[in-house]
Amino acid sequence: MEQDAALQVIRVRDGVIRFAAALFSPAENERWFAALRDETRWRQEEVVIFGRRRRTPRLSAWHGDEGAAYSYSGLKLHPEPWTKTLLAIRRRVESVAGAGFNSVLLNYYRDGLDSMGWHSDDEPELGRTPLIGSVSLGATRRFQLRHKTFAGLRTAMDLPGGSYLEMGGSTQRHWRHCVPKVTARAGAGPRINLTFRTIRTGGRQANRRGAD
Repeated sequence: MEQDAALQVIRVRDGVIRFAAALFSPAENERWFAALRDETRWRQEEVVIFGRRRRTPRLSAWHGDEGAAYSYSGLKLHPEPWTKTLLAIRRRVESVAGAGFNSVLLNYYRDGLDSMGWHSDDEPELGRTPLIGSVSLGATRRFQLRHKTFAGLRTAMDLPGGSYLEMGGSTQRHWRHCVPKVTARAGAGPRINLTFRTIRTGGRQANRRGAD
């Protein structure tokens, strides 16, 4: 059953952020999490950070249309085909975003020690004002943002399973974001995050294949 998809506007300087706490129902959250956990070909990539190669503290996968290659931190990712699960989630996200996406990055946080460091989704193939549609499934994790120029401008929010966070406009030019480790004794349960994107190749979007 489709949840209330009304998006709350998170007011920030130099950016456009919208949020829905329950884009997916609790049953959908559990079903999609289990499906993606079991059917995805997860990889632990090696990235280059400050000139050193390091294994990412999470598992990941890249899916999308043919030609939607993506590069970041020394990696060159070529997309796996869309699965039925990913297509179903994408339809819901596109209906809320009012825009189409041709690719998705999946990150699997196995426990509270898995994390994502400070970064911006500002690679050239995403364009100057990329729209990033982020779906959280599984356990709740804390999401933090900080402005690149004004150090005192920070915000943070919990992203529960079934929620949707959208970053658009000039957000990636002016803000960095992260998912920090959870070091409390209780820790955190497993979580899968999907960030839907539009890759541009040669100044154009990649071909829209694997659609409905």
